[in-house]
Amino acid sequence: MNDTSGKSSPRPLAAIIGGGPAGLMAAERLAATADVHIFDAMPSLGRKFLLAGKSGLNITHGEEPESFLTRFGKARALLEPALAAFAPDDIRAWAAELGIETFKGSSGRVFPVMMKASPLLRAWLRRLGDSGVTFHARHKWQGWTADGALRFGTPGGEATFTAAATVLALGGASWPRLGADGSWTPFLSARGVEVAPFRPSNCGFDIAWSDRMKERFAGAPVKSVVLAFAGESVKGDVVVTENGIEGSAVYALSAALRDAMDRDGQATLTIDLAPDMHLARLEEALAAPRGKNSVANHLRKKAHIDGVKAALLRETADKAAFESPSSLARAIKQLPLRLERPRPIAEAISAAGGVPFGELDASFMLRKCPGVFAAGEMLDWEAPTGGYLISACLATGRAAGDGAARWLRRS
Repeated sequence: MNDTSGKSSPRPLAAIIGGGPAGLMAAERLAATADVHIFDAMPSLGRKFLLAGKSGLNITHGEEPESFLTRFGKARALLEPALAAFAPDDIRAWAAELGIETFKGSSGRVFPVMMKASPLLRAWLRRLGDSGVTFHARHKWQGWTADGALRFGTPGGEATFTAAATVLALGGASWPRLGADGSWTPFLSARGVEVAPFRPSNCGFDIAWSDRMKERFAGAPVKSVVLAFAGESVKGDVVVTENGIEGSAVYALSAALRDAMDRDGQATLTIDLAPDMHLARLEEALAAPRGKNSVANHLRKKAHIDGVKAALLRETADKAAFESPSSLARAIKQLPLRLERPRPIAEAISAAGGVPFGELDASFMLRKCPGVFAAGEMLDWEAPTGGYLISACLATGRAAGDGAARWLRRS
């Protein structure tokens, strides 16, 4: 068994397990107090972070604080101190210190000007290295030894590391190919720490499409629609998939839809295919004489319903909906989509479940594991896409790092 603790240090040793945003931020906060070592199971750090930034890194959201906090749902009260201590403006200032200029788009989302994650990650890792942080790739955490040392599986065999403080930032269970596979849960459960089951969040849903729908429209975007469920509505785009639907508007309602499915076995989402036309105006347009036009041409000319929107209408509307302009207008404005199940968690952008906040003290330390802190997506919270996920990972990593630093100073 190899000991990776290295030479004795005049400062206490701290371990960060997980090299994503939460772990890197914890390391940054601990570097002034401890000799920090970051361990990650993958060949390189920040892989999910890089993937999130592949099409433009949405690092935070610039909306008003009250609105921002509502995005965290049931976990708001528990996350609020950390989010307030590292608010969106603070994140932008932190990125600027790394030489990364950001901008706020018309939707309120905040991006690096370069629209990539890699320059930020490189600058961040460089600064951490300059501050004395040591990186250990291909080190998969395997719990603790009998005497309390951290155990790791490595290409060279088992390794151990004895830390005075540990921050766990191991991620949830989405994107297992990038290291977030939830395999850490038995190690905490063995120490009496509760772990809520993981469930998909920000995910797509299955619909029993006809063969024609699958063959002709899989991958087609449904532009500018409004989705509604359980009193909530979201305007945006949807993508038809071979199995069902996905897209940002779907993700925004995914938590409520998933919970309803867990409770009732299914959920019916309504979609407004013509949100910019009031029902009365739509009825009037469809009531115009059709002449020699087919129903399809009439829909295209009078309601701008064609292509995939027309296919959705024919796929899911009752046949009676086509018998009158008023019933057709109502179907266009409130088309029901019966969802069968969420897509598998391995396909989800994020996950609900993990370590409940009741298992943590105010410093993000596990009550049943003194000196062990937890942060990021391994905690039981969820939020929509739009910069909220990365914001909370950064904020909880910062809070856990500060908590670990205080613990070391007291110890």
